[in-house]
Amino acid sequence: MLRELSIRNFAIIEDLTVSFLEGLTVLTGETGAGKSIIIDAVHLLAGGRGNTEFIRHGARKAELGGLFQISSSAHPVLKKLEEAGIEIEEDTIILRRDLNDTGKSICRVNGKLVPLSVLRDIGASLIDIHGQHENQELMDEKQHINLLDQFAEEELLPIQKTYRAQYDEYRLLKKDLASISIDEQLMAQRIDLYQFQIKELDEANLKLGEEDELLDERRRLMNFNKIFERSSAAYEAIQGETKGLDWIGTAMGALEDAAMVDEQFKESSEAVTSAFYALQDAAYQVKNVLDELEFDPARLNEVEQRLALLQTLKRKYGTTVEEILAYYEKIKNELNELLNRDEILQVKERRVLEMEAVLNELASELSTVRKAAAQQLSEAIMAELRELHMEKAKFIVNFDELPYFDANGKDQIIFYISTNVGEPPKSLPKIASGGELSRMMLALKTIFSSSNGITSIIFDEVDTGVSGRVAQAIAEKIAAISVNSQVLCISHLPQVAAMADHHYFIKKEVEHDRTFTSLSEIDQDARIEEVSRMMSGTEITALTLQHATELLKMADERKKQMR
Repeated sequence: MLRELSIRNFAIIEDLTVSFLEGLTVLTGETGAGKSIIIDAVHLLAGGRGNTEFIRHGARKAELGGLFQISSSAHPVLKKLEEAGIEIEEDTIILRRDLNDTGKSICRVNGKLVPLSVLRDIGASLIDIHGQHENQELMDEKQHINLLDQFAEEELLPIQKTYRAQYDEYRLLKKDLASISIDEQLMAQRIDLYQFQIKELDEANLKLGEEDELLDERRRLMNFNKIFERSSAAYEAIQGETKGLDWIGTAMGALEDAAMVDEQFKESSEAVTSAFYALQDAAYQVKNVLDELEFDPARLNEVEQRLALLQTLKRKYGTTVEEILAYYEKIKNELNELLNRDEILQVKERRVLEMEAVLNELASELSTVRKAAAQQLSEAIMAELRELHMEKAKFIVNFDELPYFDANGKDQIIFYISTNVGEPPKSLPKIASGGELSRMMLALKTIFSSSNGITSIIFDEVDTGVSGRVAQAIAEKIAAISVNSQVLCISHLPQVAAMADHHYFIKKEVEHDRTFTSLSEIDQDARIEEVSRMMSGTEITALTLQHATELLKMADERKKQMR
């Protein structure tokens, strides 16, 4: 659950830290006070897309932080933390995100820098934010299969893993098959091209490390005169007429004599002796090299031509000899496939048929599990909808078989609903109103909340556009969800506010020509006034206060029954 949220320099919030507890927390306040800004902050903290417009005017960056406490050792976020190499202590997870005015984000989980994708993945296991726009998930028929699969996840997941591994292999095989199945003219052109390129590379006879060796040899050949002149000068200085080595030999003998008389010369004598023999060896080595040195203009020309050839091949086939050789192996394999196209085609076509048989069997298993789960989901949703005063609604999970395989099998799943007696069920997106969609999504959240492991669920004004008994039903449904998950809810409905275990009031103030948003938990007397304001508008009367008191009392009794 979300224990603490800190927001700094975010939109009109300068500095805000708030602690949350279990159960249902409701945030209320005047329109424009900044309620949705807090939800935007949580959304970014969980890896949502951000931009510099969120940074408070005059600040360099916005800072967001959240402290979460995990109570279950089987929580799915723990595996994600382990995969990311993030340690957890005392069942606590701290998310932090800084949004800079350059547009860049810095993300941390338990103090470790992570990419935004990792923050998003971890955030998705901790926070589920549901706003009015999230009803679009129900409006997208392609998402319906994902919702059903989420419901049947425990039984479906092992089959899905096996199926998707096979499906990925099948897709690659189909791709290979398509690359072989090209028209005859294009195939002939490729064969000619590959044969020419292979012949050119065969004749080049490339070797790893050759270019570096050629460059070294060219440098030596181009500097032949300098090498010969300086090495000759060195040899002359040691062994030539100046007799440098002879003088050192004289010094060596003299010091040896001195050391025999006085041991303090022994160390110097040994050093000069060592230097004498080292110089002697060096002189022999220089002389050997000098005897073999011979300038060969023809060889320099050969080296230059070979390097020019390598440059030409690098422009055509790769930036390095390693890349050229890799390309050489690649086109040899492709040429082999083209030349043996018919045989390879037959082998791969047989393999495709074998894999299709396996996929058909696995897809059938997926469909069987889904159909059983669909019946359970339909019954569960209709039970929830009845409590949300959609007693006449009929919900059906419609199955069609695709003529091809996709990542989910061969099932095409669309939610059908009938909201009026005598009307046949039709596709949910085509007939459901905004209020009905909100209740449908709320029904799904209720069904999933006890099993999906989400630490905190946030509802952002999902009750907009409803009133009366429907509003009361929605309030009770949100409270029911909070029995299994921490729920934070922004609402304009007094019925929802009355069901809160913790009630926070958000207000906007202006100081020194700057706007500030503050958030504070209110006591029972202040709650009565706030619920009264929500019921009547700006004017609070004795009657509205009485009604608010009664509503809060009824809500307390209803919550006791739930828990």
